[in-house]
This record gives sequence, structure tokens and C-alpha cells, in this order.
Amino acid sequence: MKLQLWRNATLLLNIDGISILIDPMLGKKGSLGQFPMTDNELLNPLVDLPFTQDELMKKLETIDAVAITHLHPDHWDAVAIELIDKKTTILCPSIISDQIQKQGFQNVIVIEDHLLWNDIDISITEGQHGTGEIGDKMGTVNGFVFKKDNQSIYIVGDSIWYKGLEEEINTHQPQHIIVAGGAATFSIGDPIIMTSEDIIKVCEYAPYAKIWVTHLEAVSHCKEDRIFIQKKINEKGYENQCFIPKDGEEINFN
Repeated sequence: MKLQLWRNATLLLNIDGISILIDPMLGKKGSLGQFPMTDNELLNPLVDLPFTQDELMKKLETIDAVAITHLHPDHWDAVAIELIDKKTTILCPSIISDQIQKQGFQNVIVIEDHLLWNDIDISITEGQHGTGEIGDKMGTVNGFVFKKDNQSIYIVGDSIWYKGLEEEINTHQPQHIIVAGGAATFSIGDPIIMTSEDIIKVCEYAPYAKIWVTHLEAVSHCKEDRIFIQKKINEKGYENQCFIPKDGEEINFN
């Protein structure tokens, strides 16, 4: 397995030669505009993709599928809908499948629980995108576990740490766990994705797994950056277990 962080939650996962693009936000810097209730006027995304438009188009030609956790625009934007070939295989939970089909995609594969696709076992997981009224407004979010031979990777998606993640980790025993960090918070309510404290809890709960932190420095409601989170990881002594890739960085899971 290989993984490349493009930006925010957008990842390119390669499993035995099969390339799966996850949660593509492909627009240029500022293309999404301001996010509501952020107490700032920053335009999202805050940074460009770590490669040129020509390089992006070449990369899109090589993907075998797109996996989508939910439809918030920093995970599935209008540019992704425009640029990704409508015949591309889309892997997604049932709750968003109809909308993706209405966007013109012709090969939408719904994952109710798990399925075997190209000899890759793919499971849908649950998440909690915040608490209280804000959490309700964020709606249903999911994640994925990809397994092939003796390797497994759990992409948590947009979720805080809560009891349900313990159950998912117990069920799947992943070797690698990809979390959404940054403590994204609106002008009211608590964080809707993981804080540094949540990330530490993941490390503590799954000491056998390597933890990878994404969703950083790309959208305007995130409150914790790479430097802050790395400091917290180091303070707790998890620097050999928990890692923060840069945009564009490639990771080989050996």
C-alpha cells in the first residue's frame, strides 16, 4: 500500500497497483469562498494543490476509483464533479449514492457494510462529525477500511473521538489509521473533527497502529496547525507512532 496526501482530506491510495482517490477537493485556492460561521473572511481552500493543473489531469487519468465519505464541499467539490470522468467507479455509502448519480456518474457502487472489489476488502465505518446541534447539522459521515492480504488502512473521515471509533478499531484492527485533525470549529459549538487531544486518544487506544494526521492548514475553520499538533504529539511521546504528512507527501506502508 502507498498513500499520497494531496490536500485536506484528499488522498490517493494505491493498493497493489489499484489507485483510489479519496474525498477529492480539486478546486484552486479560494475557489470555495468563505465558509459560514467561521469568524473570518478567509477564502477556501487556503492553499493550492501541491502540483500543477496539468499534473492533476494526468493523475486523474490513472485513477481506478473514487471513494467519497460524505458530500461536504471540502471533500467533494464542484471541480471534482467536473473533472472526474463520469464513467469512473465511485465507491460510497448508500446515503449519498443517489446524489452522486444525479451528478452524472454512471458507475456508482454502494457499500452497505463491506464488499470485495478488485480483491480489496472495503468496509464502511461510522463517524461523528461534532456534537449537539452543530453535530446534527453536519449530518451523517462515514469512513472506509481497506484491506488487502496482510495490510489494512482505516480512513476515519470527519469525526471526533467517540465511543464508536473504539468499536471500529476493535472490529478492524487496522495497521494504519488516517484521522482528520485540525480541531475545525464554527463560531458556535465544539470541534467537529479531531483535536490534538483526540489524536492522542487514538494513539493510546491503538498502540499497535501508526496514526497519520490529515485535514490540516487547508480550510478556514481549523484551529490547530501542523506545528501545534506535532508539539502535542512530542509532549506525549508519540512521535514514533503518529505522523503528520505534508501536502504532496508520499508514504509507503511497509
